[in-house]
Amino acid sequence: MKQPQGSKPTLDLSELQRGLPAITPAFGAALAEAGAICFTEQGHQPGVELEAEGDFTGAFVLLWPKVTDQMRLCWNDEEYTTEQAAYGVSLLLIQQLTDFTVVERSRRGTGFDYWLGKTSASAELPFQKSARLEVSGIRRGNRRQIRTRVTLKVAQVKPTDSLAPAYISVIEFSQPLAWVVEQ
Repeated sequence: MKQPQGSKPTLDLSELQRGLPAITPAFGAALAEAGAICFTEQGHQPGVELEAEGDFTGAFVLLWPKVTDQMRLCWNDEEYTTEQAAYGVSLLLIQQLTDFTVVERSRRGTGFDYWLGKTSASAELPFQKSARLEVSGIRRGNRRQIRTRVTLKVAQVKPTDSLAPAYISVIEFSQPLAWVVEQ
C-alpha cells in the first residue's frame, strides 16, 4: 500500500473483508470485527498509531469498522476475541513488513497458526508454503509480558524449525504495540 511521502502506512482492518489467499471474505470480516472490539474496548479510536518493535520497527495508522452493540454481544468472550483480533492485525502487518501473505491455515498441533507464501509475482513459486506464522494477542500488558510471550512462542515453533523460517507476532491492544520477530 503506497503512502504519500511523510505519512505513516495504514493498517485498515476493514481490508480483511476482501479476503486474502487463505482468508475468506466472511472470516476476514470476523477478524476485522474482533480487532475493532479489542481496540475500542481499550479506549482507542480509529486513527490510533500502532508501534512495531522487535526485528521489524515502524509505526502504522490503525483503522477499523465501527463497533455496534450487536458486535459487542457477539464478541463477548475476551480471550477468543483477543486471539482473533491478533490474527487480523498480524496478517495485515506481515504483508506490510515482509513480502509474505497468508496461504494456508496450519493444522492444530503443529505449533504455529498459518503458512505464509511470497506475494511477489516474480517469485518462482508464488503462494508456496515458504514461512510459518505464530500469533498471540494480549489485551493489556507491559513490555516484559510481551517479550515473555514472544519467548514462549519462539520455543513453541522450535520443533518445526526445519520446515521453514517462522515469524512470531504478538499484538498488545492497550498501547497498541506489535512485537514481530523472525525465527
